[in-house]
Amino acid sequence: MTRILFITATRIGDAILNSGVLQHLIDAHADARITVACGPLAAPLFRAAPGVERVIVMTKQKGGGHWLSLWRQSVGQRWDIVVDMRGSLTSWFLWAGQRYVKRPNPKSGVRHRVEEAADVLRLETAPGTRLWLDAAAQARADAELPADRPVLALSPAASAVFKEWPTERFSELALRLTAPGGALPGAAIALFGGPGDEARAKAVAQGLGERTVIDLTGQLDLVEAGACLKRARLFVGNDSGLMHMAAAAGAPTLGLFGPTDERLYAPWGEAAQIVRAGDRFDERERRALADTSTQSLMGALQVDQVERAARELLAQTERV
Repeated sequence: MTRILFITATRIGDAILNSGVLQHLIDAHADARITVACGPLAAPLFRAAPGVERVIVMTKQKGGGHWLSLWRQSVGQRWDIVVDMRGSLTSWFLWAGQRYVKRPNPKSGVRHRVEEAADVLRLETAPGTRLWLDAAAQARADAELPADRPVLALSPAASAVFKEWPTERFSELALRLTAPGGALPGAAIALFGGPGDEARAKAVAQGLGERTVIDLTGQLDLVEAGACLKRARLFVGNDSGLMHMAAAAGAPTLGLFGPTDERLYAPWGEAAQIVRAGDRFDERERRALADTSTQSLMGALQVDQVERAARELLAQTERV
């Protein structure tokens, strides 16, 4: 039996970008007993991951107290492998046979976060991303989504307002794609988001007239949301955790980018593409915006651009 501690991200999107490394460990160690340590937002992602027997939820505390709490909960175990995707000091104070800790590499240049994650285990090929589903989540998807028509999935919210495309443009895009002669004529429109995103979803729905709208915002846990996203013929959304979940689920995924850098955060996969609003911001500018911006910086991205990109992605992923 191989005891593995896998320390991963707080945010949903970052945890998804690290998920391929965890899957690599699962595949490489059939007898693994895995403990995952992560933030409360990402914790539900690991409910159905094979080999994961425990999730330590790291709720942020003053003075880095959450790291001390993790140490206390893990120091009594002799770990065969510790993998720390966050590069913390805590992992160096644990009893480990093998230890892999993320370290900054200023010489590597601009690389996607999935490739950076692969570097932690010194893998030659990035293992991609993974979403683990269970039967209960699949059943929920069966209950929520129609089986007789394609589903257009939209995610109009993001973790910061500056990354959010205007809701009226989401509505206009959906009307065009689902109209007779559109790329997805007659498709059901499913809206996704977490608790607190209801107002944006409602604004999109109000612009959709008599279209079939299924508003799942705040109604699903992460695994259920993943199962529903897997059914989508097309996902369109801002740079967000749900965008990364859709790509990991295998749905054709179109990410909308502006102030964030797609070279780092683009949805990962053969069926994933991005469309950009204006010039990209570097990481320092993005971090400053996260603290100061109170309005969308996605206004340069027009509906025509997104519709064209959506049609191209649908053509590339045409299903028989």
